[in-house]
Amino acid sequence: MPVPRLAVRAVIVEEGRLLLVNAFADPAGTLWCAPGGGVEPHASLPENLIREVHEETGLSISVGAPCLVNEFHAPERGFHQVEVFFRCRLTGGTIRDDWRDPEGVVSRRRWVTQAEMAALRVKPDSLAAAAFARGMGYDPLERLVSP
Repeated sequence: MPVPRLAVRAVIVEEGRLLLVNAFADPAGTLWCAPGGGVEPHASLPENLIREVHEETGLSISVGAPCLVNEFHAPERGFHQVEVFFRCRLTGGTIRDDWRDPEGVVSRRRWVTQAEMAALRVKPDSLAAAAFARGMGYDPLERLVSP
């Protein structure tokens, strides 16, 4: 039985807009998510998140409190990922079209309002509520979707 993969994601809201990135490397993909990714051993969750956000966006952040725990799974593939979302604040950098993710996954970044999110495919389903509300959420075993 595979062990669940642990990931961290950043909820960065500036001037009423949330930062999203493309969820899959496929340029035709329409799924969006919060920046972040898999946790590497021997580094804290905030250290991992700072690294991931910089790799994907070129931005520097400070990491605050957790605001959402989400689980994705695809039982037919043996995939199970637990994601911890943290409220984060920008400390440096700007979104640039020429920024390159070293892993080649993230190629698009955008700031969206809560109303704009309603017209997008965004995962997890509870991201908008977590981003634009207070408190902590838990979204158990959400089915993984394809690009």
